[in-house]
Amino acid sequence: MSGRERPLDARSPGSRAKEIKHASPVQCTGFKEEKQKKKRTKTQELQKSNHAEEKPAVQKTPKEKATKHLTKESNEEQHMPTESTKAKTCSSTARSQKRPPRNPVKTQLELETAITPETPKELKASQANTEPKASGKAEFQTEETNDEECADETMQKMPKAKADVDNSVLKSILGNLKIKVKDRSDSSKVVNTFIKNLVKYLKKDTICFSEVEEPLCTGSYYENLKILHPDEFDIMLPMPVERVNIEPFGTNGAFYSVALKRGKNPLMRFQKDDILPASEILKEFRESVKKFAKGFAEWTMTPKRKGCPAVTLTCQVDSVTISLDVVLCLSVKSSWPSFTNNGLKIEKWLGTKVKQEHKRKPYYLVPKYEGRGNVENDGVHAKDAWRVSFSHIEKDIIKKHGSQKTCCEKGGANCCRKGCLKLLKYLLHLLKESNSTFDKFCSYHAKTTFLHACCFKTKDTDWGESDLSQCFNRLLQDFEKHLRCGELFNFFIPSQDLLSGIGKKLCTQLADAIKEQRENGFPIFKERVR
Repeated sequence: MSGRERPLDARSPGSRAKEIKHASPVQCTGFKEEKQKKKRTKTQELQKSNHAEEKPAVQKTPKEKATKHLTKESNEEQHMPTESTKAKTCSSTARSQKRPPRNPVKTQLELETAITPETPKELKASQANTEPKASGKAEFQTEETNDEECADETMQKMPKAKADVDNSVLKSILGNLKIKVKDRSDSSKVVNTFIKNLVKYLKKDTICFSEVEEPLCTGSYYENLKILHPDEFDIMLPMPVERVNIEPFGTNGAFYSVALKRGKNPLMRFQKDDILPASEILKEFRESVKKFAKGFAEWTMTPKRKGCPAVTLTCQVDSVTISLDVVLCLSVKSSWPSFTNNGLKIEKWLGTKVKQEHKRKPYYLVPKYEGRGNVENDGVHAKDAWRVSFSHIEKDIIKKHGSQKTCCEKGGANCCRKGCLKLLKYLLHLLKESNSTFDKFCSYHAKTTFLHACCFKTKDTDWGESDLSQCFNRLLQDFEKHLRCGELFNFFIPSQDLLSGIGKKLCTQLADAIKEQRENGFPIFKERVR
């Protein structure tokens, strides 16, 4: 007797449990159904009608369970009014390739991976031939949305890519602007030798300037901002004036008339009617330098320039012509003028403590005037007025420019502040070469714009080294705004507009020229790189 025809109570408990375990769901429904399966034709019909239930009830793996669950959800979603994008895409892909019908589980797995090799264009084509119009429209909208998202991502990346290109050009320019070590060494050696001996001569062989102090090295060369060649040097020779009265000359707070109080200051011999005339002192100083320079045949004095406080000398060092500006100035060791109270706004950038340290330093007055020298103001001629100078503070700020003390130092992160200023100065230099009407603008306009920009963007991360292009463009836009408004206020004296003597039309022309360069990728720079 076969095992199937044995009475149920004749089976052992173990064999019965084993048989139940390996039985199909149909076999477990009862003895009657088990007996009917003897007929092969009925069994085949049952297998066709119960295709999903004929599988052995073995324990399914988590992957198979998840697959069957996904198949069931997919079948349910096909009866919903709106189908999912993924199901429709997969069904249309299967139809377009005319695949033979497969097991639902395998089809679903293929559907999950079939989207990857297909392009959105192919998916749209297959859906247009197979899907109803309503669903096809929905699918097309979905694909458009995806395309727009990709386009957005591309557009987000494009500025960065463009910035990288600009960075490479700008960095190449900065590389070209860098002064060679040998040239720097040769030029500075010649200048230092001349100044050292000049100070000795003034102290020993003159009466008026015997109390001259140690030279102040100022300007772009000593701020590490000099570009192209080490061909310009600015040296200030201070004369101390501890007891002095100063009165504003004009209304902008930049010029002053000076009167020495009683004392033994050697400059007292020049004072007339309680006025220390800048023009007379500058004339005497020029004569002293001229006499001294006769002992240095390699140096030549240039003619005096109207309103210029410097005595200028030139010297040829190899292939470079050096220009040396020597400026006699008054060192005033007292509180800064009231016109400076609202200037030097570096609290958020360098800190309140640093500002206080700077304001405890002396300020300087140089024999400089603007306009016609014979113009009088309260009995004082313009040529006898003195202009206030904070070039020593500018030098210290630019050299110690970071909100973090380690900025651009060993062990610290580098910024692009100096690079941006160098590029702005160079751009202005090239534009002046191409258009002589821009000669009224100078590098001090660029420096002042830069100092204001640093007070607005105060963090070192705002000037990241890798953000050179972005930061330079931002600095240019700041300069353009100043030019279009016709206002660029002195960093130390907010009441003085540095653009007041330049016409609005000319300022606008320079702003347009800068904008054109900025929006076209700086063709004037690219020509130099080539």
